[in-house]
Amino acid sequence: MSAHTEYPEALELLVQAFVRLPGIGRRTAERLVFSLLDWEPELLAEFGRRLANLPNAIRICSNCGNLADREKCAICLDSGRDPSLICVVESPAQIMVIERARCFHGIYHVLGGRISPLDGRGPDDLRIGQLLDRLAVESVRELILATGADVEGEATASYVRESVKRSGLRISRIAFGIPVGGDIGYADSATISMAIGSRHEIT
Repeated sequence: MSAHTEYPEALELLVQAFVRLPGIGRRTAERLVFSLLDWEPELLAEFGRRLANLPNAIRICSNCGNLADREKCAICLDSGRDPSLICVVESPAQIMVIERARCFHGIYHVLGGRISPLDGRGPDDLRIGQLLDRLAVESVRELILATGADVEGEATASYVRESVKRSGLRISRIAFGIPVGGDIGYADSATISMAIGSRHEIT
């Protein structure tokens, strides 16, 4: 148990677990834990079961790398989407942000991260090979690179662009609305809509 609290061990361990989540500091974690203590035992037990079942209930879409509860995600299975338009993102969380903006009706490809030498992550650690495989068999007319606007995001977009160059394929980059150094995972729907709508072709 942490030396700077007098919480029971079970409480302290739960606080430490919440602190591991992005954007959650110790004070917020403590508030969450105390809030859980007010729940009915049945609700708390169901919450615990859902957390425990998460690794078994969620899988990676075999086609695009998005989160799914079956072999392919709901977006890839949606016949109303435009399969000739692929938006390349770093993570499934960014798909959710773009979908909330309701400005994009194509499909996605999740890289599973970004090129980050300081973190020991290179191109081979990303799903770039799977993207090349898709482009070889799917009729894609445009690839939208929606990686972050910071240095690592730009480096990743540049590498993908060089890797997928081919005749007849338009490659564009989201532009207006995303500040330099910004992560699209934190952008609002209006900003995302402008960024997708004002994308520019990369030559």
